Amino acid sequence: MSFIRRVALASAALLMVAQPVLAATPPKAAAVQKVTKKAGPVSDFAPSADIIKTHMTFLADDLLEGREAGTRGYDIAANYVAAQYALLGVKPAGDNGAYLQRVPLISFRPAGEGAMTVTGADGKAVALTFGEDFLPTPQAQATDLTVEAPVVFVGYGVVDPTRNRDDYAGLDVKGKIVVMLGGAPASIQTEERAHLSSPNTKRAEAEKRGAVGVITLSTPSGEKRRPFKAGVAGMKAWRVVWRNAQDVGAIRAPGAPSLASLSQAGAAKLFAGAAGSLDAAMAEAEKPEGVVKGFPLATKVKIELKTEVEKRESSNVVGVIEGSDPTLKAQTIILSAHLDHIGIKPNAKPGEDAINNGALDNASGIATLLEVARGFKNSKVRPKRSIILLAVTAEEKGLVGSDYFANNPTVKKADIAANVNLDMPVLLYPFTDVIAFGANRSTVGDAVKHAADRLGIGLSGDPLPEEGLFTRSDHYRFVEQGVPSVFLMTGFQNGGEKAFTTFLKTNYHHPADDLKQPIDYQAAAKFALVNYEIARELANAPARPTWKKGDFFGAAFAPAGHPSAAK
Repeated sequence: MSFIRRVALASAALLMVAQPVLAATPPKAAAVQKVTKKAGPVSDFAPSADIIKTHMTFLADDLLEGREAGTRGYDIAANYVAAQYALLGVKPAGDNGAYLQRVPLISFRPAGEGAMTVTGADGKAVALTFGEDFLPTPQAQATDLTVEAPVVFVGYGVVDPTRNRDDYAGLDVKGKIVVMLGGAPASIQTEERAHLSSPNTKRAEAEKRGAVGVITLSTPSGEKRRPFKAGVAGMKAWRVVWRNAQDVGAIRAPGAPSLASLSQAGAAKLFAGAAGSLDAAMAEAEKPEGVVKGFPLATKVKIELKTEVEKRESSNVVGVIEGSDPTLKAQTIILSAHLDHIGIKPNAKPGEDAINNGALDNASGIATLLEVARGFKNSKVRPKRSIILLAVTAEEKGLVGSDYFANNPTVKKADIAANVNLDMPVLLYPFTDVIAFGANRSTVGDAVKHAADRLGIGLSGDPLPEEGLFTRSDHYRFVEQGVPSVFLMTGFQNGGEKAFTTFLKTNYHHPADDLKQPIDYQAAAKFALVNYEIARELANAPARPTWKKGDFFGAAFAPAGHPSAAK
């Protein structure tokens, strides 16, 4: 008997246990429906708190050992989700007629301390000290890498045509290593700042101009938020990317790899003898506009890096509920949630709970996804567009599984019309509002508002704009492909702010994110209903979702001619 069949039978048994409870306690479903009577037509779907609890109970069990991508525990979770798709009659949409989409991974970390030497105009070489002056960056594409070149300081390294900003203006960086400040100026809108601050974005600009490598330096405020010394402890942690067709790490801008990060002391050695002032640059960087002018340095750098590399395997789980409209069914609405978590806590003491179960991050999102799928399969009226159910791997490693699917979709990329992402709904209180990050950027936001209004649920703005959350979950990999997307979570009203901030402080990425928390499964059912109504609204809308005219992300990723470009 195949493993997936064994899990399917076990899943069926769990649901059979749950079903009599449902029959005996119908008010649990009716309570969710009650909300809809206040604001609009009753939904054709009554989500089950008990079924959601059943899914979460399995996915957050110690048996799965924290569902870390590339481990047996994650594979059990993936097979469980695939089995649930099969039980619901959802069609496979992974590889070769299966539910699983193979995601080949590269795990990599520094092998040793590396070496970095700075040579001044006088020919004298100074070796920088690991952990005090510099930290090496491991390489996904090379176990041994040596780069030697002159150095140019490029300020923040930000290029933003919408703000007429080009930190490379007047600088020749071809064949040189660029050193740049981490982050971006505080005056830039937070979500856009998060994009412009991304190492991927910055290295792409450096590569465009012919640079051969990137060194990063913290600003004074950045150093306070994350001290340089804190990076030393994480040097042996594995980093992860997916493997490309050449069987090497699929990193962006490989021609300008990240080489190292510098402390303030290390930066002083690198800037020795330069025509510009490091202190003046740092002072300017702290201003809201942060107009830091770059300049060539008087030094040359040699960096030698060694990297430990391992090939690993994981999978996304993909199913499809086919649309009913002969024309529109070719278009797909993707509902996504990450299935992985962070695994087992290293260096745990004897007897200490070391398993990071990830009940709310993100067993709750996957349980919501499965319950929404049940709603569509039981509905008498099929959606016009097709619904893709996507449980992704390695979100905790840097949105890797969603990046793999977005670049290697099992459906036609041009037909992906929208993405609604479910990540870490904090189901610890009876929420009365939801937050849809990115809703104001595309017409997906209109669908979210219509659905929320029908259910009498408030739609609130971003309560944490400084965090740039729109760029920090799996939906963003679809945004980068030009797909209008939102990331949905429970709101801050009715006790939500306290519940969310307390969870972050005490349970987030901690073994305490388990089923001992006071999880409100009625809230979970209501969250499933909200997502079901949003997905149905998007699936049945006459027009395909588009970016709003003038939106920063729409302009960056869906230019004129793109299927989702602003009309």
